[in-house]
Amino acid sequence: MRAPELRGDVWLNTGGRPITLAELRGRVVLLDFWTSGCINCLHVLDELRPLEAEFADVLVTIGVHSPKFLHEGERASIEAAVRRYEVHHPVVNDPKMELWSQYAVRAWPTLAVVDPEGYVVHVAAGEGHEEALRRVIADLVTKHEAKGTLRRGGSPYVPVEEQPGELRFPSKAVATAEGRVLVADTGHHAIVEFASDGETVIRRFGSGARGGQDGPFDIATFTEPSGIALLPYDIAERVGYHAVVADTAGHRLRGLDLITGEVTTVAGTGAQWRSGPDAGKGTEVDLTSPWDVAWWGPAGGVVVAMAGNHTLSVFDPVGGTIRRFAGTTVEGLRDGDVGEAFFAQTSGLAVDGDKLWLVDAETSALRWIEPDGESFTVHTAIGVDLFSFGHTDGPADQALLQHPLGLAVLPGDKIAIADTYNGAVRRFDIFTRTVTTIADGLAEPQGLLAHDGELLVVESAGNRIGPLPTTEPTVVTGDAHAVRRPPTVLAPGEIDFSVVFTAPPGEKLDDRFGPSTRLEISASPPSLLVDGGGTGTDLTRKIRLAPGVTEGVLQVVAQAASCDSADGGSEHPACRITRQDWGVPVRIESDGVRELNLVMAGEPRTDG
Repeated sequence: MRAPELRGDVWLNTGGRPITLAELRGRVVLLDFWTSGCINCLHVLDELRPLEAEFADVLVTIGVHSPKFLHEGERASIEAAVRRYEVHHPVVNDPKMELWSQYAVRAWPTLAVVDPEGYVVHVAAGEGHEEALRRVIADLVTKHEAKGTLRRGGSPYVPVEEQPGELRFPSKAVATAEGRVLVADTGHHAIVEFASDGETVIRRFGSGARGGQDGPFDIATFTEPSGIALLPYDIAERVGYHAVVADTAGHRLRGLDLITGEVTTVAGTGAQWRSGPDAGKGTEVDLTSPWDVAWWGPAGGVVVAMAGNHTLSVFDPVGGTIRRFAGTTVEGLRDGDVGEAFFAQTSGLAVDGDKLWLVDAETSALRWIEPDGESFTVHTAIGVDLFSFGHTDGPADQALLQHPLGLAVLPGDKIAIADTYNGAVRRFDIFTRTVTTIADGLAEPQGLLAHDGELLVVESAGNRIGPLPTTEPTVVTGDAHAVRRPPTVLAPGEIDFSVVFTAPPGEKLDDRFGPSTRLEISASPPSLLVDGGGTGTDLTRKIRLAPGVTEGVLQVVAQAASCDSADGGSEHPACRITRQDWGVPVRIESDGVRELNLVMAGEPRTDG
């Protein structure tokens, strides 16, 4: 399959110069189809860093930014995202998703490898492909060096000049009992302690280097920290630290001693969770992109918004344990008991008595959890599904948000929402169930803090924190939008469904301890799927679609375990978990196809 030419409206990290595949002939090209608000895409950026260093003289990575939300397609937004996430390779913006369609991409993220002669030779969706890509690239280098078609050296990457400042892409903030303000200085990999004026810097936790080192405040390191939770005084006295930080890209929770400045790891191993235990001793359980944290008494600890797998966990500082609290890892919007509810990249938490408020970024939703007998129940106040968003005020069941990331509880039973991609702060009235806009024109607000009678807003893309101007609420009646992804047209009735996974060179599926694969299928609305839903171990099955439903979304989670082949002579082979979730929009028509194939890893299909 000859690789389609790279075309987009903006090129970044190239000095503004477009790049053609012809000039990359002789190099191995890795295309990373991503969007800046997708947590799985951010995981892949970290997976690619060691590969880019290892194969620097033969590999050229090109990020293809195919946006999900309107805001993500704007030039200023993608420029900020490239700097925020330290993307050190060329990026082409694909706002109309033309390259997405030409390369037959179905999911964020997707990786495509183009060989030195310009052919697509490998495609992989999802995350966890670092070792597989390493083997594919090494194999291509060996083959094309022997053929004389490999070219080494040179890079089209042109770094962007950074502007110095006190804060760099900050995210969340909290106020201490003494009135000081702690801000997650995400882009500087640090926590900044301000005086009560919110302007005078007292000290920084973190050296500024990216990492996970514990120790004194000036030596310790973080990796893109975000949420901060203060512990109750009696709990802090018992455990020896006062605040818990969601060290997001480090996949850890860190404890801050606000007296000595000591930083310690209290949960997480530093490895990203892909499968396996989700409960146990905190420092022995893998986490995945904890984005926000909040102490909530009814749950008995610190609730953790585990954005990386669309769940919530609870960390018990006294016992030093962590456990799954809510969600199934399926990305979606479904209310009900916490053990069966679906979430979608939960990114902001706020406590209001017995209620825990949260925002789900990918469903643009405001939701809450409250005790219900011996369990807890999830409810949705604002939000429709994975594909609907906008800036519309009014009754909550008609209101729309766009990728919100933060919350604050306001007096008078109201909730402030950092409506990040709309550049606005919205207000939800709990009793009247109406939504208004109290500020707009902001630079990607991510955090909100009610402090000394003011509402402070953390403007991430503006690199600042400050009070929100006092203005009268307005009612915005913007248009409703939907994610611009072409639906797959299927026939009603029985469909042959499969997920394609081919183990990378030198590996085989790992079935030593049971089935090596897992597949879970559900649908929104649930009535779309008559038969074939649920969890199984085969990557192929027959599903049956309802004849009376015209459209919907198939929610798919697949994973596969593979290990180094025994033929390699290794007594203890290295093993890996590959995982991907899809939200596949489908339209049901009588002349639709009766086969649906999703590629998790394998050679490209030429039929799209």
